[in-house]
Amino acid sequence: MKAVITVIGRDTVGVIAKVSAVCAELNINIEDVTQSIMQEVFCMIMLVDLSACTTPQGEVRAHFDALGTAMQMQVTLTRQEVFDAMHTI
Repeated sequence: MKAVITVIGRDTVGVIAKVSAVCAELNINIEDVTQSIMQEVFCMIMLVDLSACTTPQGEVRAHFDALGTAMQMQVTLTRQEVFDAMHTI
């Protein structure tokens, strides 16, 4: 199962490392990543594979919510099927 992780907030040191650490802890494979800084706002999009993750989805979301709170950033996880449903008529 694929998903997209987005991270938005004031740029700070170690954002990519912290998000990657949570992914590693949950056995989530990062397949692609793009990031940029726009006028001091850090923006990152990661395409991830959740197929090896055995943690329940609610707990996975809780991990990323807690990370976002700790970093004072918005961190969201959206499963690919949500994107697919949004583009299906």
